[in-house]
Amino acid sequence: MQDTDPTSARSAACLTDWLRLEGTRGVGLRTAHLLLAAFGSPRAIFEAGHAALAAHVGPALARALCAPPSPATRTLIDTTLAWLRTPSHHVLALGDAAYPQALATIPDPPLLLYIRGRIDLLARPALAIVGSRNATLQGKTNAGAFATALSDAGVCVVSGLALGIDAAAHEGALRGAGSTIAVVGTGADLFYPACNRALAQRIASEGCIVSEYALGTPPTSGNFPRRNRIISGLSSGVLVVEAAAQSGSLITARVAAEQGREVFALPGSIHAPLAKGCHQLIRDGARLIETVDEVLEALQVAPRLCTPAVAVASAQALPTETDCTDLLAQLGHEPLDVDYLLELTGADIGQLSMGLLALEMAGMIERLPGGKVQRVVA
Repeated sequence: MQDTDPTSARSAACLTDWLRLEGTRGVGLRTAHLLLAAFGSPRAIFEAGHAALAAHVGPALARALCAPPSPATRTLIDTTLAWLRTPSHHVLALGDAAYPQALATIPDPPLLLYIRGRIDLLARPALAIVGSRNATLQGKTNAGAFATALSDAGVCVVSGLALGIDAAAHEGALRGAGSTIAVVGTGADLFYPACNRALAQRIASEGCIVSEYALGTPPTSGNFPRRNRIISGLSSGVLVVEAAAQSGSLITARVAAEQGREVFALPGSIHAPLAKGCHQLIRDGARLIETVDEVLEALQVAPRLCTPAVAVASAQALPTETDCTDLLAQLGHEPLDVDYLLELTGADIGQLSMGLLALEMAGMIERLPGGKVQRVVA
């Protein structure tokens, strides 16, 4: 480990103790916290002896803690120490000076954080932006614009590197003057999903990738709900952009509320399936949000701290193409059936199809399932 690395204040032997604790079969996060509360540090746990340990975790687990590290744990230790030799790779243990204080206050903070990228971002004011993986173009536009404006205002945008809203939020934040943190459900040395590999590499370079999982941990279904508590735990609040009624984003919002974080939600059409989760959150007490300034005010962050932020999330004048001005004027922000548009405009199907194609190519409308179209706020 290098002297410039914040983890250098902790010796390799100390990190080895943390890795050994996590690698001991039968020691989960709850048990590890119990042991740390009783003995103070991993080294003290391993030096406590069988009788003292058995009083807290029973004789079988006490024997496992007293035994030498398994071959798999030794391999993990060697792999992690080698990984740390690469610049911008870090491992923070709970209690380290650089461990994010906001995360340390949640009920079940990770023992270790594996980090690729700018570790300084963990100390910045942060807001999580989450939402549907199967997001609409409008939803991704909103997520990206909000993220850019927040980034320009000095707020770090936190999300989960998933498809849809997460990716749009990360990309938007990278366009701003600030940056972004991606909390992943795999080892920090892996890229998942594969289609976001280029984005992940850019975040590792310009932002920060965070994981609580040991290097090499593959994506499994149980990892992602657990990582949601870190997304909210690193943040002052969570903004849900689009979410179906049973969306995983609602789990993040619920955990955020339990952690005492603000929960924000963007409203949508009453006909849109991906608005139903946001509407439920609003009914349950989430703050309805239409502009970035409303979020910044709630977070007590002065707007436009860096470069001028993008105005977002409210109806604004859109660029138009001369031939499509009348058609665009007929399109509100509710989904409309093409047959209804034919009747409304009096155009023939050929004219209407060409007009809709032009507007779609210009990014002004979005085609929806069922032959419907919807205007896009950009």
